[in-house]
Amino acid sequence: MVREASSSLFTENAKKERRNRIIHKVVGQSVIWLVLILMYVPILVLIASSFTNTEIIGSWGAPSGELYVKLFNDPEILTALGNTIIIAVVSAIIATILGTCGAIGVFYSKKKWTREVVENVTQIPVVNAEIVIALSLVVMFVFVGTYIFGGANLFSFWTLLVGHIILALPFVYLSVKPKLIQMDPALYEAALDLGCTQHQALWKATMPEIMPGVASGFLLSITLSLDDFIVTAFTRGAGLLSGDKTIDTLSTLVQAKIKKGPIPPAMRALTTIIFAVVLLIVIGITIHRNLAAKKIRARRGRSVEK
Repeated sequence: MVREASSSLFTENAKKERRNRIIHKVVGQSVIWLVLILMYVPILVLIASSFTNTEIIGSWGAPSGELYVKLFNDPEILTALGNTIIIAVVSAIIATILGTCGAIGVFYSKKKWTREVVENVTQIPVVNAEIVIALSLVVMFVFVGTYIFGGANLFSFWTLLVGHIILALPFVYLSVKPKLIQMDPALYEAALDLGCTQHQALWKATMPEIMPGVASGFLLSITLSLDDFIVTAFTRGAGLLSGDKTIDTLSTLVQAKIKKGPIPPAMRALTTIIFAVVLLIVIGITIHRNLAAKKIRARRGRSVEK
């Protein structure tokens, strides 16, 4: 009797656990699909509307590629796109170099208080409001221009570039730092013992181990620069492809167009192209990682056979 009661109790508990797992799985997948639908349905609607020559999204007309022709014939949008890409790439390269060097220097620093101060200071821009960073940069540029350069107006491409670098630098540092922590600390010392100089050990032992963090920091920097509006609006001036006019990026151009009326229909074609390019990059990175993982598994299999 005791065995039968214990077995029935065990069966009931097993059924309850199985039921709970099914409920959790269904609820979890439902939430994930709901989030994906809310994220991607507007993008799909935007992509579909880019193939119709209508002023308002949602009013469908005959399929047409006229918006793409208008896009490549619109000098204002192309100028803003060129400014955006140049600023994003240049600021991302500089921020990645500075952030990586800073992370390596802090990681190998022997002074504990130096590491703690730098890490705490680096985290402030991440949690701080972007408007505070923008206003601080404006105050600094005005102060330097007034009291050091005799009242000169410093706002130009260079002030905009500095703003984007400051915006992206902490994220690069925070992307590289975990890879340094995960790295075998004896790897660098082993390279030195095998005859490498400090420079050679850094490039041959340390950099390959932290390269995923460097790459993610670089891509994150580009993303932050591409969709930034507040820092751009406060720190921009004349220069780049805009010539003597104030620099316009895609974010500032869209904001200026919204003030006057609806967003130009050609912007729908541009966002579709940007989405397609990003999608291809993600697919390419995924395929590259899968191929690299297969090669590593193949090498391990050969070493085991030997």
